[in-house]
Amino acid sequence: MPKIGNIELPDFPLLLAPMEDVSDPPFRALCKEQGADVVYTEFISSEGLIRDAAKSVIKLDIYEKERPVGIQIFGAELDSMLQAVDIVEKSNPDIIDINFGCPVKKVVSKNAGAGILRDIPLMVKLTEEMVKRTHLPVTVKTRLGWDSDSIKIVEVAERLQDVGIEAIAIHGRTRVQMYKGEANWKPIAEVKNNQRMHIPVFGNGDVDTPEAAMRMRDEYGLDGAMIGRASIGNPWFFKEVKHYFKMGTHLAPPTMEERVEAARRHLQMAIDWKGEKLGVFETRRHYTNYFKGIPHFKEYRMKMVTSDDSSDVFAAFDEVLEKFGDFQFV
Repeated sequence: MPKIGNIELPDFPLLLAPMEDVSDPPFRALCKEQGADVVYTEFISSEGLIRDAAKSVIKLDIYEKERPVGIQIFGAELDSMLQAVDIVEKSNPDIIDINFGCPVKKVVSKNAGAGILRDIPLMVKLTEEMVKRTHLPVTVKTRLGWDSDSIKIVEVAERLQDVGIEAIAIHGRTRVQMYKGEANWKPIAEVKNNQRMHIPVFGNGDVDTPEAAMRMRDEYGLDGAMIGRASIGNPWFFKEVKHYFKMGTHLAPPTMEERVEAARRHLQMAIDWKGEKLGVFETRRHYTNYFKGIPHFKEYRMKMVTSDDSSDVFAAFDEVLEKFGDFQFV
C-alpha cells in the first residue's frame, strides 16, 4: 500500500488533480464523496500568498471532510516559496505540493510551473529548501520535461526523492506539448522501475476511462492515478474506476436525478463559499459534462452558462429534470 509520509493510502489510490478554477472546495467535496482518495487545491501563487492577495488566500480554505488534502503552490523565487510554505502550514493541510508542471505561458514566463524544467538544479534546490522548511510531507507534480529533447524525468525524480519529497505525480507530456497529442506513460513507468525509487509514483494525463486507469496500474505498474479533466462535471468518475477494478464491469451511469442533484449542490456550495457572482460564474464549466449526451439540450445549457442569477440556473435545473427526467444515459 502506498504512503505519503505517514498518510496510508489504499492500493492504487485515485487523486484529484489540482486544476485552476476547478479544484475548489465544492468540487473537491463532491469528488471525495465519489471515491477520490486524495484531493489537491487549485495551484496557489507563492507571490500572491506573501502579498496577501485575496484570490490566492481564499484558495487556502480546506475542510475536515476532504482530508487527506494537499495545498499546491507554485513559484520560482526561493524566499517567496519558503514564506509561502510558512503561510500554507497555518491552514493545516496534510500535504504541501509543489507545482513544477503548469504549462501556461504567464506561469512559465516567470520560470515557475513547467518553466523550471529548463533549470533542474534550481528545481532541486527549491524543493530541498522547502522540505527542510516544513514538518509536512512535500510532494511534487511535474511533466516529462520541457520538450522531447530534454526528457530526464528518471534522473529528475530520483534527485527530488533524494532531497526529501514523499511522492511524485508525473503528467505524461512535455511542456511544449501543452495538452496536445497523447500522454506518454512509458517514461513514468521508467521512473517507477528505477530501483533507487522508493516513494509513490503517480501517473497523470489521459486517464479518462476505467480501462485507462487499469492499464496504468497493470501494464505500467504505477502506484496510483491522478485524475484531471475526466472529472470535470463528472465527480462519479472515481467511483466508476473503483467499481471497474473490483467487478470488471462498468457502473451504470448516474441518472438524470442524480446529475441534477449534484449540479444543484455544486452550485449552492460554490455560492456559499465564494458568493453569488463568482459561484455562478466558476461552476459553469461543469454543466456541459454533467448533462453530456442529452439531445436537443442547447437551449437549457445556454440558460445555465449565460445567466448571472443563480435563481435562473436553479430554475433551468428544474426544467431539465422535468423535460428529460426519463432520459437514459449510456
